[in-house]
Amino acid sequence: MNYPEELIFTPGPTGTDSRVRETMAASRVNPDADPSFPKFYQKTTEKLGKIIGTKNPVLILNGEGMLGLEASIASLVEPGEKVLCLANGPFGKGLADFVKNYGGQPILVEKSWQRPLQVEDVKKTLEDNPDISLATMVHCETPTGLLNPLEKICSFLAQKKIISIVDCVASLGGDPVEADKNGMDVVLGGSQKALSAPPGLSFLSLSDLAWEKIENRKEPYRGFYLNLKVWKDTWLKNQTFPYTQPAPDIEALSAACDLTLKSWPLVLENHRILAESVRASLLDNGFKLYPESHFASTVTAFLIPENINDLAFRNHLREKYLVQIGGSLGPLEGSVWRLGHMGYNSDAGRIFRALKTLDMAFKDFNITTNLAISFARELD
Repeated sequence: MNYPEELIFTPGPTGTDSRVRETMAASRVNPDADPSFPKFYQKTTEKLGKIIGTKNPVLILNGEGMLGLEASIASLVEPGEKVLCLANGPFGKGLADFVKNYGGQPILVEKSWQRPLQVEDVKKTLEDNPDISLATMVHCETPTGLLNPLEKICSFLAQKKIISIVDCVASLGGDPVEADKNGMDVVLGGSQKALSAPPGLSFLSLSDLAWEKIENRKEPYRGFYLNLKVWKDTWLKNQTFPYTQPAPDIEALSAACDLTLKSWPLVLENHRILAESVRASLLDNGFKLYPESHFASTVTAFLIPENINDLAFRNHLREKYLVQIGGSLGPLEGSVWRLGHMGYNSDAGRIFRALKTLDMAFKDFNITTNLAISFARELD
């Protein structure tokens, strides 16, 4: 088989469609002077709103997904304020660190990285801390491949008028979010995951309750770049921008949204079917998946075979076969691999190529697998 182009099969950043790259390269817009740019920006946020499942306003921020996470904490959390931080992975715990950095008091509820968060965990914590007004959580923990079932949790928090801040960076576009239906207040995404645009942009939607909290802070947040109130006073009120917008990046994101929405919501079903087939092929070949249940449709995490060195194998796979897969983070580093079948890579041909080259690389390490054949059979 002839595969001339390197396949980036990591759980973000992903490969990008040529139409997205060409749109970015062809950009000739001066966002500060072109009167049509605010309309274009607005239309792009409306596309993102459809993917998020919200009628709330959406902002696109000039920085990788982490910018949106930090901006939401910086703008909403006040010094001394208790914040419920649900965590069953490194990114959930990282939100608690943000809360602490901005003077809040994180009430951290840590659970197993292999099991989903439960609404019962929330209820018990609120009984002990009735003054909690904010909660943070992660929809898809990419280092583990686990998708948290947040519908019940966010609906419960909404009933209690507790503002939910939900990191959906790795799920948006690949797994259903439905923010408004599930009572999510702040929903955060990034350009480089399932939307398969170049890295560099974050975006978020905010409910009326979240905006009310931002505008009525007892102690105003004194920053500028991370201050969402600045966007309220400029973009949402006057259709002007607080600083120069990266037009080529936003045009690329808009093009990526068009590709996603072209078959929406069937694109979600496509992610689910292909993810299930990937997991089945791994199990058929004796591999063990990392999470016990609640698998994401955007990334699959599985245990590295014994006596295989993580970096040696992944470097071999890339150098000889031009395919990149992901390792993991923290305590899972060196013991878990991740396949990023999201967005551009949610494609049977690219997945088959990734699995076929894994078969060939395993053979080089004296391990016999038939991942590609198993995958193809699952799709029949």
